[in-house]
Amino acid sequence: MTRQPLFADLHGDIDVSFEFFPPKTPKMEETLWESIQTLAPLGPRFVSVTYGAGGSTRERTHATVARIERETDLSAAAHLTCVEATKEEINAVAEEYWAAGVRHIVALRGDPPVPGQPYRPHPGGYENAADLVAGLKKLRPFEITVGAYPELHPDSGNAAVDLDNFKAKVDAGATRAITQFFFSADCFFRFRDTVAAAGMDIEIVPGILPISNVAQTRKFASLCGAQIPGWMDRLFDGLDTHPAARQLVAATIGAELCRELYDGGVRNFHFYTLNRAELAYAICHLLGVRAKTIGREEAA
Repeated sequence: MTRQPLFADLHGDIDVSFEFFPPKTPKMEETLWESIQTLAPLGPRFVSVTYGAGGSTRERTHATVARIERETDLSAAAHLTCVEATKEEINAVAEEYWAAGVRHIVALRGDPPVPGQPYRPHPGGYENAADLVAGLKKLRPFEITVGAYPELHPDSGNAAVDLDNFKAKVDAGATRAITQFFFSADCFFRFRDTVAAAGMDIEIVPGILPISNVAQTRKFASLCGAQIPGWMDRLFDGLDTHPAARQLVAATIGAELCRELYDGGVRNFHFYTLNRAELAYAICHLLGVRAKTIGREEAA
C-alpha cells in the first residue's frame, strides 16, 4: 500500500508561538536577536520571555520584553513567578510590564531558588500560580497563560492533585495553558481528554522542545518529570561529535511529534527555542508554515 508522505500538502493552518530567555552576555544577546529576526516572519501569535528563579533575571527579562514591544511588530508575553517576592513586589513588576505596553503574562509558580529544595511560598507572597493569576486579574485585565503538566508536576504526587491544581488556575481566570514539553503525542491527548472530561473549557497548547542539546534535554526532563523514551535516547547515541547530523535527527523527531499532534486536531504549537531558531523554523516549515512576505508596494 502506498501511503501519503508524512508532510505532503500540509496547509500551514496552524498558529505558533516561541519562547526565549533573557541573554546574559552581549554575544548571547546577539544570538537571541538573530533568532527573533529569523522567526518573526513566521507570524507567531506571541513570543514569551522567561523569568529566572527568585526573579533573578527580572531586569533582563523586562529589558528584553520591552525591546521586543518597542522594536518589532511581535506581541510579547512576560513570564512572572511567585518565588522569593511579596505580592507588592510582584504587582510592581506587573505594573512595569503594563506601562511598557505588555498585556500578556505567563503566570507560573516558579522553581525553588535552590534546586532540589522543596517549594515554600514567600511570606506575604502569592501562594501558588492560581493565587498569582487571581491577583493579576484584580490588578489589570491581562491575558494570562499558565502551565500544564501532561506527565504530572513533580510536586503533585498523583493525577487527582495535579488536575485540581490545574482547575484552580483555570477558575482563577487563565486564558490558556501551555504544557511542559513531552515526547509522546498520546500523553498530550490523554491530558487534553482528562481536562475536557473534568468540564474545563480552555485552550491547551502543546509545548515543543526541539532537542538542540541532548545532555541539557536529559537534565530538563529530570527536573520537570518528562519521560525521554528509550528509542529517542538511542537515536542520539554516537552523535555527540556530529552536530549537523544531530540537528537533522532532532528536527525529524520534533516534526514527527508535531505531525502526530496535528493529526489529533492540534492547531497551536509553542516552541521552547532556547534562543536558537533553526530547529523551530525547520519544524514549522515542515508543518506548512511559511514566512509572511511583504509586497513591493508595502515595502516601498
